[in-house]
Amino acid sequence: MATITIMDPVTRIEGHLKVEVTIDKVGGVSQVTDARCTGTQFRGFEVILKGRDPLDAPLITERICGVCPVSHGYASTLALEKAANRSRPANARIMRNLVLGANFLQSHILHFYLLAALDYVKGPAGSDGKVSNPWAPAWDVDLRAGVAEIGGHIPAAIEARRRAHEMGAVFGGKLPNPATYLAGGFTATPSASRIGTFRSHLSWLTGFIRSTYIPDVELLSSVYSDYLSLGKGHGNLMAFGAFDLNDAATSKLFRGGTIQASAPTVVNGLDINNITESVTYSWYDNTTNNLKPASGNTRTVDPGLKPAAYSWLKAPRYGGKPFEAGPLARMWVNGEYRRGISIMDRHLARASEALKVALAMDGWLNQLVTGGSVYASYTTPSTGAGVGLTEAPRGALGHWVSISSQKIANYQVITPTCWNASPKDGGGVRGPMEQALIGLPVAQADKPIEVLRLIHSYDPCLSCAVHVMRPEGKPVVLHAGARSTL
Repeated sequence: MATITIMDPVTRIEGHLKVEVTIDKVGGVSQVTDARCTGTQFRGFEVILKGRDPLDAPLITERICGVCPVSHGYASTLALEKAANRSRPANARIMRNLVLGANFLQSHILHFYLLAALDYVKGPAGSDGKVSNPWAPAWDVDLRAGVAEIGGHIPAAIEARRRAHEMGAVFGGKLPNPATYLAGGFTATPSASRIGTFRSHLSWLTGFIRSTYIPDVELLSSVYSDYLSLGKGHGNLMAFGAFDLNDAATSKLFRGGTIQASAPTVVNGLDINNITESVTYSWYDNTTNNLKPASGNTRTVDPGLKPAAYSWLKAPRYGGKPFEAGPLARMWVNGEYRRGISIMDRHLARASEALKVALAMDGWLNQLVTGGSVYASYTTPSTGAGVGLTEAPRGALGHWVSISSQKIANYQVITPTCWNASPKDGGGVRGPMEQALIGLPVAQADKPIEVLRLIHSYDPCLSCAVHVMRPEGKPVVLHAGARSTL
């Protein structure tokens, strides 16, 4: 007899995600035989932005998420610059990279120690020797010997995350939600004192990554080595690319590209015209099905009138196929991590990436020119369209803007978690996380720690993917300046 297990909401992620799995015995092994990932909230930012001044977009879209606001501000700024055919000075490019890099480091450290590690180790003990709140609420399932020291490093990781935030605020003004990203440049100016302060934090963080973070992830992967063969999914990987290394943006620290599961060592070029969004199993009007994001629309329907649908996430597809995004995809596309595609590989690639970003940031500091320009003139075009592609800590991020009469006519966002936690598409093909769950062995159906470990390996962010909750009672959708029933 199959057992249905529902996690609602999944704990230790950003936002609200429900995961429903069917567990049954196959060949005598209890495992997941079906899975559905549900974004339980609606994100209305695309609707909010319509009719507004395009220069509002970077500030508003940063509020999509408090963990990766920098990526949204950056992507939005790039989209506006593309629409106006404008660029930014070298100092602005470098400081954009530095603040984005700081955001990457804090997010990666946060993810491993505060969101994922507690699936494998107990948190720090209090003075009585017992695990104390807030670390106590966790399943005491399959906690193996030899990794307890990782839990003891959680306080240091909290300091590391604080330092990463402070480092980003040196040029960003504040983190989260820096107000420094704007079309045409950056609002901060480099100075010797700011560069010195940033470098001091970076040096400490680089040491933490080398001496603590990477060894902890490698230790975990050696003790839980069976997780190196679990959770592959479709095996398709995608990166949009990030961190411009020259003013023409022709060279990046992470190049963009795609990997097909059928040829895992062949990097294919990225053509954004191949991106579409399926809404067959999403609570959106079917007239918006399979549209390209540049012409996409955010038109909701009453969930009760679309019984087959089960998520507020759309299902982005590239060439009609689901693709995984994230640190593993970035490192794989760039040929820097190709051990495998699994639960533990996602952690290993993320830690390795943190060091790569930290080392690159040290070099970028040397390229800043004190007293140099940080802004080029920018005028919103009367009409235009632009695409801003970058990488958030969790993966490929795209913003699409259309401008008419110097106002936003249409805006669409596709986030990493929309790629990873998407529902089935019109062909019934599961999203990457759903597919990765299929075949996952589960020892205890009432405490499916294996399912939680897989979900956390993707580091899902539902605040990015969806954002406005339906209240109890009659369903409503909140619009800017008005409220209407579904």
